[in-house]
Amino acid sequence: MDRVARRGDAALDKTGPELILPPEQQQMVAGSAEGLRHEEKLSVCSKLSYAIGGAPNQVASSATAFFLQIYLLDIAQITPFHASLVLSVGKACGAIADPIAGFFISKSKWTKIGRLMPWILGCTPFIMASYFFMWYLPPFITGRVVWHLAFYSLFQALTTLFQVPYCALTMFLTPDQKNRDSATAYRITVEALGTLIGATLQGQIVASAHASKHCSQNSSVGFLNSSSLQQNSSGILSLTHGRNVYMIAAGVIGGIYLFGIVILFFGVKEKDDPYALSSDKTVPFFKGLRLTMKCGPYMKLTASFLLISTAVQLKQGNFVLFCTHAVNLRSHFQNLVMTILVSAVLSMPFWQWFLKRFGKKEAAVGISWMIPFVIMLVTVPKLTVAYAAACVSGLSIAASLLLPWSMLPDVVDHFRLQNPHSTGHETIFYSSYVLFTKMSAAIGLGISASSLEFVGYESGICRQSDNVVTMLKVLVGGVPAGLVLLGLFILIFYPINEKSRKETKYALEMLRQTHPSIENLAESEENTSV
Repeated sequence: MDRVARRGDAALDKTGPELILPPEQQQMVAGSAEGLRHEEKLSVCSKLSYAIGGAPNQVASSATAFFLQIYLLDIAQITPFHASLVLSVGKACGAIADPIAGFFISKSKWTKIGRLMPWILGCTPFIMASYFFMWYLPPFITGRVVWHLAFYSLFQALTTLFQVPYCALTMFLTPDQKNRDSATAYRITVEALGTLIGATLQGQIVASAHASKHCSQNSSVGFLNSSSLQQNSSGILSLTHGRNVYMIAAGVIGGIYLFGIVILFFGVKEKDDPYALSSDKTVPFFKGLRLTMKCGPYMKLTASFLLISTAVQLKQGNFVLFCTHAVNLRSHFQNLVMTILVSAVLSMPFWQWFLKRFGKKEAAVGISWMIPFVIMLVTVPKLTVAYAAACVSGLSIAASLLLPWSMLPDVVDHFRLQNPHSTGHETIFYSSYVLFTKMSAAIGLGISASSLEFVGYESGICRQSDNVVTMLKVLVGGVPAGLVLLGLFILIFYPINEKSRKETKYALEMLRQTHPSIENLAESEENTSV
C-alpha cells in the first residue's frame, strides 16, 4: 500500500493531467467535470451581489486614501510628523490584523450561513462607527493626534476583518476557474465603481473646505507661480466649515455599508471547499504560513504587486496635496480625481477581455502606461496635460486592481495541487498578501508625510515653500514611476502562465473526481490505476 500511495502522491505533485489518470479514464473525468461546471455555474445575480458586497469598503478606503492626509494637515491642523504617525501606525495596525484575522478565520467552524460570512456580518457595524469617528474633529486640541490615531487604527483593523474573509470567499463561490475569474472581474469592476463613488462623494462634499477665498487664483488657465499667491497670513482655512462638511461626508459614506452587506448576505451562498478530501485535515495556521512563504509563484506575485500598490497609494495619498500646493489646481482636484476613477471603471471590461485573450502576465504592461503622462504633468503642468494624465492613470490603476486578485486564485490552485491533503490555506494566502501590501503602504505613506515635515510643510496655509512643491512632485511622479517599473520587472519571473494554469485546472478536476480511488487503494484492486 505504501508503494502505491507514494506513486499516487508523486503523480499529484505534477501539473500534467496525463500523469494522474490513464487515457481511458481521462475522457470519463473530463465529461463529468464539464457537467459539474455547468451545474455550478454562477448566475449574474450572484456575481453582482458578491461584487456589491465589497463596494462599501472601497468607497470608504477611496475617501480615506485621497483625503485623509489633507484633512489631518489642513482641518485637524496637526503637524506632518504627527500625520505620518497616524497614517503609518494605522496602516500597520491593519497589517498586523491580517495574520490574526487569518488565524482565527482558519479555525472557524462551518455554520448555517457558511464559515466566512459570519465574520463579514459581525464586523460591519463596528466599521461604520469607527469610520464616522475617524473624521470627527474633537473639541480639544492636545489629544487630536491620539483621537485620530486610535480610530484610524481601529478602522484599518476592522476593515481587515471584513476584507480577508470577503476576498477568500471567491474560492468558495465555485470551483471553476472561469467562473471565479468572472466573479473577480465583477468584484473589481464594482469596487472600482465604489472607489469612484467614494472619491466623488467625498470630493464634492468637502471641496469647499479647501477652496478658501484667501487661496483664490488670478489666472484663467489655472496655474500660477507660488509668488502670485497671497501671503500665508491670509490663508488660514475655516475649521468650523471644514469640520461640518467632513462629518456630512463621513455619515453618508458610513451608511453605504448597510446597503452592501444586505445585498451580499441575501445574494450570495457560500459553498464548502469542493476540493476538500474526506481525509483532509485543516493545516495549522503557522505551518500554513510557512508553506505559503515557500511557494515561489506566491512570493513573486506578492513582491511585484507590493511595489505597484505602494506606488498607487503614494499617488492617491499625495494627489490632492499636489493639486492644491504644487500646481494651482485647487478648483480642479475633485474633477481630476473623478476623471481618474471614471477612466478606471470604464476600462475594467477592456482589461478583463485583454487578460482572457492575451494572458494575465501580458496585461500587466498596462500598469506602466501612466508613467510618461505623470512625469509630463510634473514637468509641464498644463490643464490639458493634467486631464490626459488622469485618464491614462485610470487605465493603469484599473489593471493594477484587477490583476493581483485575478492571479491569486491561480496561485492557490497551484498550491492545492502540490498539497492535496491540506485545507484551510485560502485565508492564509489572502491575509498574508494583504498584510504585505498594507505594511508596504504604511511605510510608504509614513515616509511620504515625514518628507513633507522635513522640507517644511506648514498646516492650514495657502502658500507652501518651493521645497515642499518639489517634494510633492517627487512623491506623485518620480517615486511611483520607479516602484512600478521595479514591480513589473519582478513580475517577469512569475512562473504561472496560461498553459500551466489550464493544466492545473484540469488536474484539480480529476483529483476531485477520482478521490474515492485514492482513498481506498488498499481495499480495491481495481482502483490501483491511480
